[in-house]
Amino acid sequence: MNRDVIITCAVTGAGDTTDKSEHVPVTPEQIAASSIEAAKAGAAVIHVHVRDQETGQGSRDVGLFKETVRLIRESGTDAVLNLTAGMGGDWVPSDENPALPGPGTDMIGPEERLAHVIECQPDICSLDCGTMNFGNGNNTYINTAPYLRKMAAMVQEMRVKPELEVFDLGQIRLARALIDEGLIDEPPMFQICLGIPWGAGADTETMTAMKHALPSDAVWAGFGISRMQMPMVAQAVLLGGNVRVGLEDNIYLDRGVLATNAMLVERAREIIERLGGRVIGPDEARSKIGLSG
Repeated sequence: MNRDVIITCAVTGAGDTTDKSEHVPVTPEQIAASSIEAAKAGAAVIHVHVRDQETGQGSRDVGLFKETVRLIRESGTDAVLNLTAGMGGDWVPSDENPALPGPGTDMIGPEERLAHVIECQPDICSLDCGTMNFGNGNNTYINTAPYLRKMAAMVQEMRVKPELEVFDLGQIRLARALIDEGLIDEPPMFQICLGIPWGAGADTETMTAMKHALPSDAVWAGFGISRMQMPMVAQAVLLGGNVRVGLEDNIYLDRGVLATNAMLVERAREIIERLGGRVIGPDEARSKIGLSG
C-alpha cells in the first residue's frame, strides 16, 4: 500500500462532455479557476487540456495553453503542471477511400504535438505510449514508436518529465523500450489508464497485471473512467500507486450528482485517508516524481 499519495486532477480533457455538465471548464479562465480549486482541495498535480472557446471541443491551440498556464502560475498556486501532449493523433479513414483521412482526422507530427510544451515549459507532459482503437467508431489514436522516440528525446532535452500514459500491456513494453534506450530519465513516471474503449479494462486484475509489468523503480498512478473512477482510486493506493481523478475521466460525484473537480479531489482524499494514507503536497510530489527544477 502507498501511504504517501499524489493526487492528480485532470480538469477538462478533450471529450464530448461540455453539453453534459456545466462544471466542465472550457475557457482558459474557467480551466485555470477549476485547476486552482482542485489544488486547494488537495491535488498536487494538475493535468491540463484546453478547449475551443466556441465549440467546447478539445484544442491544441498554443495560445490557449499559454493563457491557461499563465493564469495558473500567476495565481500563486504551486501545483505541479502537467500538460497533455496527446492531441493530434486522431485518424478517421474516409468512407470513400480508406487510404485517405476522413472527417474528424487530426494527425500531426511530433514537433507540432509538442509546440505548446516548448512554449509553456511545464513540469510534466504526457506521452501516450502507443496506438489503439478509440471507441466504437472508426477513430484510431496513432502514436508510432518513431514518433514516441522523437517526442521522448525532445522533452528529455527540455528537462520536462514525461508521464508515460499506458492503456494496455503492450504499451508498457514500448515504454520500457524507451527507458532501456536512455530516452526516459529515472525514475520513470507511469499513468495506468483504464476503462477507455478499447483499452485495458478498469478492474482489479487488469490494474494488478499492469502494475507488475512496470519497472521496479517506476513512480506510477492509475485511474478508471466513469463510475470506476473512485474504485480505481482505492485500488491504486492498495497496490502502492498514486491516483488521478477529474472531469476529464468522470463528471459525476454520485449517481445523478454532477461533480466539480474540487469535489472529486475531496472524495479521493477521503478514500485515501480512510485507507490510512496521506495526501502529499506539491513539494513532496516533486521530490517523489524526480522533477529537476
